[in-house]
Amino acid sequence: MTTDSWKPDYHCHTTFSDGVLDVPALVARAHEKGVTSLAITDHDTIAGLAHARPLCAELGMELITGIELSCQWQGLNIHVVGLAFDDSHPVIVAMEEDLYRRREERAKTIAQRLEKAGFPGLLEKAKAQAGQGQIGRPHFARAMVEAGFVKDMTVAFKKHLGAGKPGDVKAEWPEFPEAIGWIKAAGGIAVLAHPDKYKLTRSKLLKLIESFVAAGGEAVEVVGPQLDPNFQGSLVKTCEKYALKGSLGSDFHNPCPWSELGRLKPLPSALQPVWAHWRTN
Repeated sequence: MTTDSWKPDYHCHTTFSDGVLDVPALVARAHEKGVTSLAITDHDTIAGLAHARPLCAELGMELITGIELSCQWQGLNIHVVGLAFDDSHPVIVAMEEDLYRRREERAKTIAQRLEKAGFPGLLEKAKAQAGQGQIGRPHFARAMVEAGFVKDMTVAFKKHLGAGKPGDVKAEWPEFPEAIGWIKAAGGIAVLAHPDKYKLTRSKLLKLIESFVAAGGEAVEVVGPQLDPNFQGSLVKTCEKYALKGSLGSDFHNPCPWSELGRLKPLPSALQPVWAHWRTN
């Protein structure tokens, strides 16, 4: 359960991946919104943690180590949030290097395909958009807008970067066992991120959760932005069946009405909270 004096948010993004706020701005906003326990979960990188630690300490906020890993499961791109791991562990250091290499290779392929489609010179522009963060398709979309190739990011994805388009490059992301193994080796807990976003049938979602559990996954995000109550109720029952902990997070990327830091309903009381992994009270 959460209280007015203790408010967690264990899923959000900064400019180190695909968020629009840098670490200082995100930490400040989280504090402003009353968040007292925060995990920054940038995609496939922990680069923001070193920047966030002194800021959270100064504001009296608890910072939980976090990352959102891209994984493969039966040909689908599934996300796993890792929480409360030792970010100095050799496995984590090697993991981040490996994921950086995969994203760089994917970015080169995206740039090559877009150039063949008539949009040259986008790799360096996309890297500039990414800054210190991990490069991805949103950065290419912004680069296309900057270069005057498209009107806005929506058009960039609809015509050139979305599913089935030239810039839709499937990366060789790790399978569940490898990604979850990294998190567990460093003492963390693996959380299945936003299960409602995969648009799976109930039977397919059950298979996904069974595979997640078999690989060592221990928790599921059951509270998030705009989560359908019926879906949540069914998800909670499934978590109870497999003795999975419950987690929660805003999946904040930018200030907007539907996804705000700390604006979360309480965790259902039927589930053991994910923070039981690291909290004793």
